[in-house]
Amino acid sequence: MAQRIAYLDCHSGISGDMFLGALLNAGLPLETLREQLALLPVTGYQLKLEPFEDKGIRGARLDVALDQQDQPHRHLSDIETILRSSGLPERVRETALAIFRRLGEAEAHVHGTTIEEVHFHEVGAVDAIVDITGAAIGIEALGISQLYASSLPLTTGRVRTAHGLLPVPAPATLEILRRVNAPWKSCPVEGELVTPTGAAILATLARFETPSIAIQQVGYGFGRKQLPWPNCLRLCLGEAYGLSSSTADTDWVTVIESHIDNMSGELLGGLMERLLAAGALDVSYAPIQMKKNRPATRITVIAVPEQSEALSLLLLRETSTLGVRLQQMQRLKAQRVQQRIDTPLGSMLVKVKRLGERVISAAPEYEECQRIALERHLPLPEVYEVAHTAIQSAIIRV
Repeated sequence: MAQRIAYLDCHSGISGDMFLGALLNAGLPLETLREQLALLPVTGYQLKLEPFEDKGIRGARLDVALDQQDQPHRHLSDIETILRSSGLPERVRETALAIFRRLGEAEAHVHGTTIEEVHFHEVGAVDAIVDITGAAIGIEALGISQLYASSLPLTTGRVRTAHGLLPVPAPATLEILRRVNAPWKSCPVEGELVTPTGAAILATLARFETPSIAIQQVGYGFGRKQLPWPNCLRLCLGEAYGLSSSTADTDWVTVIESHIDNMSGELLGGLMERLLAAGALDVSYAPIQMKKNRPATRITVIAVPEQSEALSLLLLRETSTLGVRLQQMQRLKAQRVQQRIDTPLGSMLVKVKRLGERVISAAPEYEECQRIALERHLPLPEVYEVAHTAIQSAIIRV
């Protein structure tokens, strides 16, 4: 079975309810969405889904109808409490939290504050919580392994927000998408077509590429603006060409990142050891420049989703960082096995990389080569050369 992927045609922008409408129109059962959202400790809303047609195109329009319009201004910690106290699957919770963190980071940057101090106004309301959590539920329920997206319509005008009238795209929207180098195309209308919620969903889950896809289902999620064209988000759901589960393995990981500018190399070295010992799949450091031109380090940790919270807390406890970013990603993996082969220097373990039955490459294990070099008093490069020659004849028969 090939990978299930989705492509978003954002010719008329994207909002949270348009994305949910497209998912529902493409096959996400409304009852599944309702049942999963009911696990949130959030009330005071109703999901209203109706068939909708605009300029000859039929689809669905979702409305998250609120029982009261005045909504509390929540902090990120409040939203984290809501999600973590729910009975939702961990991957859904972590995906929704990652989307909210994208929003929080952008809002903090735009308003010159910290992510912990950001007040979520429109985004902290019940309908935004439903939209973002619903997006995570839909991706999981439809088995979408990778989301792709088109370029976005760059419009002009102003939008009314809790901060007053702001230029379009809204500053938070622009900041979210700037950080992932999202492509824009000029659009000859005024008004907001890409909302902060829609931007955060794309920045967290999507790649701005056109995939090779065999389209099986198409969903149309409609917005409420009247435009010269059908105001809809089109979702194409199908299978990826070229790779299947018989040739490659897939799994999900959490990528945890943070920027640190005031820890020594010795402390960072010890931190890497602690993270790996605590269950991180991989840890890497990269040099970056931060504000005031200070040299700093980007810490990237790859973890299984079940370990993401523990590793994030370790970073918060044992480094100077004030926050970490989490993103759910799917990995496509070749199979790697160890095989013992005979060489002129004796039996040796080698690493074999496969895609299904096809051997892609093989390489000596460093520890094996080092052991033989020490036992036989040979230069390590010479042992590697013998191993590579033996691999050429032995691995073909695997």
